[in-house]
Amino acid sequence: MKRTPVLLLCLIAVGMISSRADVIPTLTSTSPTGADFTWNYTTNVTVDQMVQKGDFFTIYDFGNFVSGSNVQPAGWTFSSSLTGTNPSLVTVGDNASIANLTWTYNADTPINGSNLIGIFSVVTDTNQLRTSDFAAQATRTTGPTAGTKIDNVGTINVPIPEAATLLPIVTVCGAAIGLGIPSVLRRRKTS
Repeated sequence: MKRTPVLLLCLIAVGMISSRADVIPTLTSTSPTGADFTWNYTTNVTVDQMVQKGDFFTIYDFGNFVSGSNVQPAGWTFSSSLTGTNPSLVTVGDNASIANLTWTYNADTPINGSNLIGIFSVVTDTNQLRTSDFAAQATRTTGPTAGTKIDNVGTINVPIPEAATLLPIVTVCGAAIGLGIPSVLRRRKTS
C-alpha cells in the first residue's frame, strides 16, 4: 500500500521532466569556406512549446564573424551586439567585449514543437572551439499557462576569440606585471 503513493509521485515527476520544453541550438559542423570557416547550428523546438513572432535565441560571446555571412531559415532575422538579447527569466554569462549572435522569429505562422527549426550559420576565421552559453525564449502551447513565455539556457560550442578580442585582458595583465617589476627590483637591491 505504501508503494502506491511513492510510485504515483515518481510518475508525476517523470511526466514533469519529460514535458520540459526548450529551443535548443546545437553546433553541428564547422566547414572550411576559403580561408575561413562556416559554423552551422541546428536548432530545435521541443514538445509543449512553439516559436511565434518575437521569440528568439542568443549565442553569447561568439566573437568576431564575417559581416553579412549569416544564413538562417525564412522568417528569421539576424542581429549581433556586445550585450543581450536576454530572455527575462534566465541569467547567463555575457562578456561585454565579445559579440553575441541573436536570431529572432518574425513570421506570422508559429513553429510548433517538436520540430527542427533549421540551420543557422555564420562565417568566422577559426575552427577552434570553446564553450559558452546560449539562451532562448519561446511560447508554451498547452496547459493552464498556454501562451506564456518559456525561457531556457544551456551551453554551446563557439569559436575561441581572436587575439584582438583578448587585447584588453592581456593589457590589464601586462600592466599588473609591469607595475610589480619595480617593487621586485627594489627588494633585490635592498637585500
